[in-house]
Amino acid sequence: MKKILIVEDEEAIRSFEAINLKRVGYTTVEAGSGEEALQIYDAEPDFDIALLDISMPGMDGFALCEELRKRSQKLGIIMLTARTQEMDKISGLMKGADDYITKPFSPTELLARVDSLYRRVGMNTAAPAPVSDEITLGDFVLNTRKHTLTKRGKNVELTQVEFQIVEYFFLNPDTALDRTDILTKVWGTSYFGEEKIVDVNIRRLRMKIEDEPSSPKHLMTVWGMGYKWNSQN
Repeated sequence: MKKILIVEDEEAIRSFEAINLKRVGYTTVEAGSGEEALQIYDAEPDFDIALLDISMPGMDGFALCEELRKRSQKLGIIMLTARTQEMDKISGLMKGADDYITKPFSPTELLARVDSLYRRVGMNTAAPAPVSDEITLGDFVLNTRKHTLTKRGKNVELTQVEFQIVEYFFLNPDTALDRTDILTKVWGTSYFGEEKIVDVNIRRLRMKIEDEPSSPKHLMTVWGMGYKWNSQN
């Protein structure tokens, strides 16, 4: 069952999202506030994706995103906002969202973004390979069957998007990967968004894997191109 939590205080917009998602086979549950959404999620945490409006009275979408991410690293989260400022988009991603859509948006864009994220989230629920597959680079061990990353034996909590980015680097250590390659590999060729989503996810990853995120030793910037994983440290 493809299950989505829609959190939006405007009933007309909420209904628009629900109707279009139901038409293509998603099961939707609606909440009119962040507080109500948390109650629903805590009672039934079997959601694949959450669509969160940012501007809501009481608990806004940013705060709700943080709370949901504390509860699950595997839940797909898309922020919905009428704001166009770059900082609002970046803030949502840094708090754990996987993607964002700026209002107004068409049903086509909504469904494309939801389908794309659902496919990525669904990768972790597929039947596991018969043999554990591990890649070791220095202090890090990536298990592609269990979808886990450890650093010096300690688990690093990653979202599905973050795991796929790390996996791409581990399969191509010490190789410069440009933003377009990363975007296509992780988000797919039909992704509607912008390349800056790659930069924000890299920043978020550094906060999880680097001893000093402001002075990275593993996830390096290749100026004018993209990023690479330095396997020598």
